[in-house]
Amino acid sequence: MSEAVAVRERPTAPAIPVRQVWDWLRGNYGLLIAGAVLLLVLGWVALPGVFASGDPLRGVPAQKLRGPSAQHWFGTDNLGRDVYTRVVHGAGLSISATLFAVLLGLVVGSLLGLVAGASGGVVDTVIMRIADVLLSIPDLLVSLALITVLGMGTRNVAIAVGVSLIARFARVMRGEVLRVRRAPYVEAAFASGVRWHTVLLRHILRNAYSPVAALAVVDFGMAVLFVASLSFLGYGAVPPTPEWGSMVSDGRNFLAIAWWLTTLPGLVIIVLVLATQRFARALQKDTLR
Repeated sequence: MSEAVAVRERPTAPAIPVRQVWDWLRGNYGLLIAGAVLLLVLGWVALPGVFASGDPLRGVPAQKLRGPSAQHWFGTDNLGRDVYTRVVHGAGLSISATLFAVLLGLVVGSLLGLVAGASGGVVDTVIMRIADVLLSIPDLLVSLALITVLGMGTRNVAIAVGVSLIARFARVMRGEVLRVRRAPYVEAAFASGVRWHTVLLRHILRNAYSPVAALAVVDFGMAVLFVASLSFLGYGAVPPTPEWGSMVSDGRNFLAIAWWLTTLPGLVIIVLVLATQRFARALQKDTLR
């Protein structure tokens, strides 16, 4: 009898709320599409040979300037190279440069904002005045000024774009640090004798990074455009290395007779930026809750 009672009282696994999952999927289809786009691009970066097994540098002159078809999804360029293959293999260079730029701006800007907000006084004033000067100049113009000093190349493009993003991260981090510093648990930590750097890292930074992370997602989409723009202007990788911005630039010379050379790589950039912005909006909503 006791065994039967034990069997009856044994907790059962909760049923999967199928209706709730379906309602969530139906209400967030835009986020799902954005996620699929980002996963596809990450697949291009990680395993380009799986998605496009051809050689992005080898062309077939007899097939030059062929339009999009089942054999060549994005058509071919003036040298007979498959445009889709070049877009897939160029994702690694373009996305890696963008990631480096965002990480550079995130790390350096967050550290400067953390020091400015925690220190106050002259240190805060100097750092924020420099940030104000940088913020008063368009980011792309700052990148162009830096690239003329650093020289051409994808690495220098990534550094230039990353430096142009530092002021944005520093401003947001400083504001969050000033907000968190007024919290009762931070004041209690200082009053109890906890070391300054421990409070800074364990309490202030830990509770101030969420808006900065959301900004990093937003700036990733913007950095994609900046890297592509600088490559479009000829500051990126040296031909024939496939890179999204340089591919758009090369295709403009044939825009009247081969629209796909510029349009399709440009659409890839636009769709990626829109997908990133969709994720950024979702992340910002969760941050503000």
